[in-house]
Amino acid sequence: MSQPRTFAHVDTWVFDLDNTLYPHHVNLWQQVDVRITEFVSSWLQVTPVEARRLQKEYYQRFGTTMRGMMTLHGVSANDYLAYVHKIDHSPLEPNPALGEAIARLSGRKLILTNGSVDHVDAVLARLGLATHFDGVFDIIAAQFEPKPAAQTYQKFLADHAVDPTRAAMFEDLARNLTVPHQLGMTTVLVVPDGTKEVVREDWELEGRDAAHVDHVTDDLTGFLAGLSPPR
Repeated sequence: MSQPRTFAHVDTWVFDLDNTLYPHHVNLWQQVDVRITEFVSSWLQVTPVEARRLQKEYYQRFGTTMRGMMTLHGVSANDYLAYVHKIDHSPLEPNPALGEAIARLSGRKLILTNGSVDHVDAVLARLGLATHFDGVFDIIAAQFEPKPAAQTYQKFLADHAVDPTRAAMFEDLARNLTVPHQLGMTTVLVVPDGTKEVVREDWELEGRDAAHVDHVTDDLTGFLAGLSPPR
């Protein structure tokens, strides 16, 4: 069995946003989840129960429900994003310790998300992390092709001139680390800390033992702090 990749060579730090830069138990994404069900129900004129079933089917099949709705039902991405991201961000609290840990990392820090820049901006503002990142690659930059599609990572790497063999990727979904690992990135799966209830599908919490996951942490701040010496 090969040893997990390390971080000494890393000069680009890539972070997912939702359930990665804030704790799973905030359940912020649950609000988006509810809004998605409402959107699907209204657009397709189906019951909430049927909308929920289709939502989850498209999520697993296409990477995001939005991609399924665009592909199969002609939905406008802008209309979809504007509706589903209209949520209350107040459960998020400033996290200066995480900001300090990110600031101490040597190299660039980027966000790679299936959300929109507007959603990223709102989340980072609440967390107090808006000044800590050098760039954002969102679902619009990905031309609405979500992770874990291989072309999305390739476009991200090209757009931001990232050498994947000198990069690390932090994600809450193990399936979204498969391609990064294949490309040579050091991969870190961020999991719930187990102290509070999280609202996630069972498959979303799987993959801790997958070969493409180099490291697993339930404390991103502590994990990052351990990668660089204190100032």
